[in-house]
Amino acid sequence: MPVEDINTQAWKVYGRRQLARAYAPPIPDRMSWTPWEGVGPGAEVLGDITGRRVLDIGSGAGHHAVHLVRAHGARVTGIELSPTQHERATSAHADVQGVQFTQGDVAEYLAGADPFDAAYAIGTLAFIDPRRALPALCDGLRAGAPLILSLLHTDLHGHGPATEVAPREQMILLRDDPPLPTLMWILAPQLWKDLLTEYGFRVETIDLLHHLDENVPVIQQLIRARRLPDRPARVSSRPRGTRAPVAHAAVGVGAIILSERGILLGRHRRGTLELPGGAVEAGESFEAAVVRELGEETGLIAHPGDVRLLGTLVDHVEGVLRITVGALVPTWRGQPATQPDESVGDWAWHPLDQLPDGLFVCSAQILTAWRADLAIDHTPAHFTPFAHGTPAVTTMDGLA
Repeated sequence: MPVEDINTQAWKVYGRRQLARAYAPPIPDRMSWTPWEGVGPGAEVLGDITGRRVLDIGSGAGHHAVHLVRAHGARVTGIELSPTQHERATSAHADVQGVQFTQGDVAEYLAGADPFDAAYAIGTLAFIDPRRALPALCDGLRAGAPLILSLLHTDLHGHGPATEVAPREQMILLRDDPPLPTLMWILAPQLWKDLLTEYGFRVETIDLLHHLDENVPVIQQLIRARRLPDRPARVSSRPRGTRAPVAHAAVGVGAIILSERGILLGRHRRGTLELPGGAVEAGESFEAAVVRELGEETGLIAHPGDVRLLGTLVDHVEGVLRITVGALVPTWRGQPATQPDESVGDWAWHPLDQLPDGLFVCSAQILTAWRADLAIDHTPAHFTPFAHGTPAVTTMDGLA
């Protein structure tokens, strides 16, 4: 039997037993989000609901809905899947103005209802697959509407929440009758937050509410979320195809390593001399890229905090926009050495007044951006400085 059908049957039996006992819970003086009085906040977490349309999800016997109508002036709709629970509410509160009780599935009901101003569920949303209930609630609430959820966190046996979105067996306990087996989504707070975020809500707070008696292991989660505004449709200035776009830019870094013997240069297998550096990887900062490339190519060890970014150099190479970020690394550990499987090696120190010919263009551009007085010839590039005190030279032409 499907999970939600098992739960529906359990609550149908529960309601039948309570009808046979002729038991109707009293209308509370104060909204309670736990099975215990005096724990946690009251109806204020819903905001000002006077005259507002409020949805009670799994309204049961209807006593919470009636409280909000009488004490706070709300207009409440209670939606209840169990026909016997629905019968309990209507038989006790059919004459209450401002409350309406509906029997049915909450997702199906919301598909045809006008958006509500607020919604809440006291212990009931855990009996519904959240991947079905939450998108329906997002569609059924107006933008900015609060959604307040009271959910089981730790049960009577001390079993805490699950770390995956899957139901597990729990029991509905009755005073004079056998327990009723159900399946519940008892999820860790982060899982609930992830799910709510995925389906269009912003989670504001998640509180864990404990019983006043510290020997009682049961803990309730109280989640306060808010329905996010609808995002405008993405407008494209041109049709989108299914193929990935052709790469049109390359981003790299180059590092100036300076010692009393000069700057460090290595020879590429293609013959050019260049600074340590290379392409920036996805999600990587420029400083982290400098440290990584320095270690991979030379074996030197540095820290991102030791890297001083100079600025960006922009030029075009065979139709590709090339962006190079130059950096100065004044502190490092180790001795430079050729590294296995690297295309640059034979590292050596070169005095600034005896720089060799045949520098790689990017390296030459970085060096003249750092020191405009260096006698280096290279193709032009547009330079935008990062570091304070770096000359704001817009075009680096090298030696004309």
